[in-house]
Amino acid sequence: MLGSTHGTLTTHSRPARVVACGEQPPHTVHGMSEPHRDGGGQGACPVDRDVSGRPLHAAVPDLDRFFRPESVAVIGASDSEGRPHTGITRQLIAWAERVGARLHPVNPGRAQVFGQPCHASVADLPEPVDLAVLLVSDPLPVIEQLAEAKVKFAVAFASGFAETGERGAAAQERLAEAVARSGLRLLGPNTNLNAFEKFRTDLDGPAIALITQSGHQGRPVFSLQELGIRLSHWAPTGNEADLETADFLSYFATRPEVGAIAAYVEGLKDGRSFLLAADRAARNKVPVVAVKVGRTETGARTAASHTGKLTGADEVVDAAMRQFGVIRVDGLDELQDTAALLARARKPTAEGVAVYSISGGTGAHFSDLATAAGLRLPTLGAAKQAELHQWIPEYLHVANPVDNGGHPVGDWRGRKILDAILADPAIGVLICPITGPFPPMSDKLAQDLVDAAEQTDKLVCVVWGSPVGTEDAYRRTLLGSSRVATFRTFANCITAVRAYLDHHRFVDGYRSPFDDAPRVLSPSARKAQALMRPGQQLSEHAAKQLLRAYGIRVPREQLVTSAAAAVRAASLVGYPVVMKASGPQLAHKTELGLVKVQLTSASQVRDAYRELTDIARYEDVPLDGVLVCQMIERGVEMVVGVTRDSLFGPTVTVGLGGVLVEVLRDVVVGVPPFGEDQARAMLDELRGRALLDGVRGAPPADLDALVETVLRVQRMALELGDELAELDINPLVVLPRGQGAVALDALAVCP
Repeated sequence: MLGSTHGTLTTHSRPARVVACGEQPPHTVHGMSEPHRDGGGQGACPVDRDVSGRPLHAAVPDLDRFFRPESVAVIGASDSEGRPHTGITRQLIAWAERVGARLHPVNPGRAQVFGQPCHASVADLPEPVDLAVLLVSDPLPVIEQLAEAKVKFAVAFASGFAETGERGAAAQERLAEAVARSGLRLLGPNTNLNAFEKFRTDLDGPAIALITQSGHQGRPVFSLQELGIRLSHWAPTGNEADLETADFLSYFATRPEVGAIAAYVEGLKDGRSFLLAADRAARNKVPVVAVKVGRTETGARTAASHTGKLTGADEVVDAAMRQFGVIRVDGLDELQDTAALLARARKPTAEGVAVYSISGGTGAHFSDLATAAGLRLPTLGAAKQAELHQWIPEYLHVANPVDNGGHPVGDWRGRKILDAILADPAIGVLICPITGPFPPMSDKLAQDLVDAAEQTDKLVCVVWGSPVGTEDAYRRTLLGSSRVATFRTFANCITAVRAYLDHHRFVDGYRSPFDDAPRVLSPSARKAQALMRPGQQLSEHAAKQLLRAYGIRVPREQLVTSAAAAVRAASLVGYPVVMKASGPQLAHKTELGLVKVQLTSASQVRDAYRELTDIARYEDVPLDGVLVCQMIERGVEMVVGVTRDSLFGPTVTVGLGGVLVEVLRDVVVGVPPFGEDQARAMLDELRGRALLDGVRGAPPADLDALVETVLRVQRMALELGDELAELDINPLVVLPRGQGAVALDALAVCP
């Protein structure tokens, strides 16, 4: 649990709202701010949709009147004691008073509710209403009434929709259609009162905005207010028949008071909307921290290609979040600690982390964990170590971690040590793990840490490891500080600090991939479309023609239909050759014995042709011919492919290929659009990445050619869209540096 990260923590500066290419200052249509699409004028971008017609910028809902309405109607309001709606009505009345809204009860069976005039129907409301709260079991009949009254927003608490199965899903679809026709925006159904909680107004500094699909899962973050961390909004999205996580993510990313967005996500409604919202947050340098349940989903699917079998739904979600800087954590404790730190901490001055403790064992333990997690603990220079040894005995280690032995923290030396460490330009973060209270030594150390944090612009973190948590040094000194980030566990501190450094590194170099996404079809796409065969799997020969259309190199080869033609082709291609059966129903030829390699003579070619065609007849596999191919013997075998994800559409996979692809499953996923930097970052995530640099005397592979192939495959995926269900290039042989990459085999499936 986080002690306090109203620590470090004075200002979180962010530039004014970014207006990206394709946007003009927004105008409002039906409560939705959308970019102009006039295509003209100074600074305007003529196209703001990609080649498939999908938007390239997030539309930001104007939710001001949802969170701060001027008038509210409560449909089904009640004041009968013992009724569930009575407690909700009472809470809404109190909330309306806090936000300065006029509340109008609506219930045909009552003249008054809690002393306020009650109206028989929506049509009887005395004024236009910004927000209607529906305390009815079936919100569908009310939607049309709200539309006629020009209500801007509605909240439906009712359950029994998509969460209950097929009948409920059908009912939710009818509700969503009615909402779409009405022009209002709906939160829910199956949501709760979290948006109308009592937020503390006595806290300052950048705030956390919270999004949850399960209200109870947001309680730990909401409770941060008791530790001095400000919360500004809570959006409990429920079943997301209309308003979804992405809508609130986009909105919160534009709010000046929001320092970080924390989200608990059970499922995404629309992958593209989520990417655009995350992109807006990244453009505006707003950190997003999310728990996304579903890491153990198998993502099983029927697929012809290796690629389609390699990744499940969660790997794609993980890749999408990583590409757009969304920090994914596993637990609610990590969510609260990481979001709190990112909301409040200043931008780091350096990425080096110094670990300082009163125990050598504590420092060593923490340093091991931090280093394993990817934090950089630079060795302090000789001059700095000599300076520290003025106050720390010579026999103690001070290179980093810094062990003071305990006694120096009890007097004037403690503060000198802290100031000296923080003065090192290589150090941007100081972490002091205190495994348990040891007064008065720990009391003095806590106070020195607080005082030192007040005098520096660097991040100071404390891990208070006591299981009790009632000590004055913790409750008063550390939690009372506005500049120290205090954690209760090593793991949460490390997770949060790593996220803090990663986030700032990411946004400082961020360039939106949507800015470079293709807007018009290339000539390659037109050539490729002519090759597609709806509902069919292409033969290897046809799939390679598809690759050629996009400038992806394939071996010299000829498709032949006789042994004599095979011999002539081999002489043209050049010995040695590879011969492969080619047909639209052949996914994996090697298992059937339909590949022959290292053929060096005409007789071997004739024999191979007869054997391949005999096997195909025996297996009842139709062929369009036999390929006689140039043999490529030297290089690193990779796999590059395309599959379609139900949420995000086309995805690109790259990894170690050949026979290892299904054994090691060393692959990473990219969600288009992405640029060259992201393509290189994907390769860096591979466990076998070192193979591309050359091992055991092998020359370095042509990394540039591999990256170029990945980007060409991505372009193909974007331009062909729904016309391409799967693509599998395996192996793609990456030759030594400067020699390119060659697709030796390919499989493509048209839906």
